[in-house]
Amino acid sequence: MFRALLPALVCVSLAACAQPPEETAQQTPPEVQQLLDESEIIKVAAALDGAVDRKDWTLARSYFEDEVEVDFSSLGGAPSRISASALVGNWQAALTPEKQSFHLRGDPTVDISGDTATMTSHGYAWNRLTTRKSNDLWEVWGVYEHRFTRTAQGWRIGSMKFVKTYERGDPSVRSGAE
Repeated sequence: MFRALLPALVCVSLAACAQPPEETAQQTPPEVQQLLDESEIIKVAAALDGAVDRKDWTLARSYFEDEVEVDFSSLGGAPSRISASALVGNWQAALTPEKQSFHLRGDPTVDISGDTATMTSHGYAWNRLTTRKSNDLWEVWGVYEHRFTRTAQGWRIGSMKFVKTYERGDPSVRSGAE
């Protein structure tokens, strides 16, 4: 059966490839577009974690809208609205070359409504301050909520919240205090 359909599938595929990209995009079934959007949103959040751990601040900044609502109040402080450049600058100041970090997320749930989306995921962060001989580790587990907007450059983060569920180690490692 499949072999009988193969020539027809090849013709349809070639015809789709011959069309201009804007026409092909208009023909993407809604169910497929939903999956593509969910995949891109999950990819952006994971790529942000990787960029932060590699200390690639230019790349990290690229995943955000110009202004970002942040709420890390479960770690101290208050929710705020800040420029993405300032947010990434704060991370850069806290994640000095002497500090190692590892961020991981899992179990993402994405809810898309037109050109906005919310992703909830479980998160884990590990921080080690290499200048210390003892009490050099801090770990935290929790739940992230990211809000995204579809832009001409793709999905971008406009809001980020982390709710701590558990932490272990020396919390001063987070701030880099000696």
